[in-house]
Amino acid sequence: MSQVSYYTKEGLERLRAELHELKTKGRADMARQIAEARDKGDLSENAEYDAAKDAQGLLELKINKLEAIVANAREIDESQLDTSKVSILSKVKIRNKKNSMTMTYTLVSEEEADLKSNRISIKSPIGQGLMGKKVGETAVVKAPAGTMEFEVLEISL
Repeated sequence: MSQVSYYTKEGLERLRAELHELKTKGRADMARQIAEARDKGDLSENAEYDAAKDAQGLLELKINKLEAIVANAREIDESQLDTSKVSILSKVKIRNKKNSMTMTYTLVSEEEADLKSNRISIKSPIGQGLMGKKVGETAVVKAPAGTMEFEVLEISL
């Protein structure tokens, strides 16, 4: 059984749109490529046909994976979120205790993470360390670069 994942409304809509695109346009394009390769003659020695069939298998694998993700996805109701502690969709302002640098991150699902827009996964080392912390508490994060300590300064939505 797959694990339930939580998404913003936009993130879940993006996943559903990608799945729809792959099932319609992606499958149609793949069928066309296979038909073109089949028309080129002997299938036993047709590398283009083999490549198209392999690509079709990868497409179906991706579709199956996305279907499982969407089936186990839940949309987060922001009105039900508790801002007294860090949870998914929390916007957290933290201070690195070592160099006093402050950062603000929004904790999101793995598929919605984007460091450029300060959206980190709840499954990342920093995300895991921050989960459940309250303002004023220290999160000890074990990262590849070593152990880091962050003080939670502010939690909002």
